[in-house]
This record gives sequence, structure tokens and C-alpha cells, in this order.
Amino acid sequence: MYLRQPTADVPAYKPIFVPPADLERPEETETEESEKTETPEPPTLKIPVIDIQMPIPETAVVVTAVTTAVIAVTTTTITQSLFEPIKKKVQKQLQSKVDAWKKKRKKKDSSES
Repeated sequence: MYLRQPTADVPAYKPIFVPPADLERPEETETEESEKTETPEPPTLKIPVIDIQMPIPETAVVVTAVTTAVIAVTTTTITQSLFEPIKKKVQKQLQSKVDAWKKKRKKKDSSES
């Protein structure tokens, strides 16, 4: 019986160069001018009666809030319709037990008197 020698695939990666913390630009070179992009102002809603600028939330925030609200209302509505009959049956059974207990107590009290 012949067993082959196992081999392994060793992953190869490109080394990352991390510059030292005290790295400075050489004196004979000039700094490169970079274009600065201006961030746009967030949209606001002007309320004329009270003269207030109200910021409008981002689309992602509104979508998340609406989705959460819809799911919460749907879940509550569905579970309420499912648990309502169960609640009625349990309440009916408990009430019958309480009524039976009250009858026994009345009988016991009347027989002792």
C-alpha cells in the first residue's frame, strides 16, 4: 500500500506597506493641491406659521421607521385576532371554576349555620 505525501495550498498575499508614524514629506517637494468637495446642506422644511427650519431625515431612516411601524402593527393585529378566541375560552373556564368554588363555599357556610 502506497500513501502519497500530503500537500497544502498556502495562501499568498501582497504585503502591505505601513509607513512609519514619523514620516514627513521631503523638503524639495511641494504639497499637492486636492480638490475639496463641499457637502450639501441637509434638506430642511420651513414651517411658516412658527418660522422654524425643521431638518428632514434621510431616506434610509424614514424607510426603516416606516417598515418597523408596519411590521409592528401587522403583528399586533394578527396576534390579537388569533389570541382573542383563546382568551375567551380560558376566561369562560376560569369563570366556571370560580362559580363552582363560590357554590361550594355557600353550601359549606349554609350547612355550618
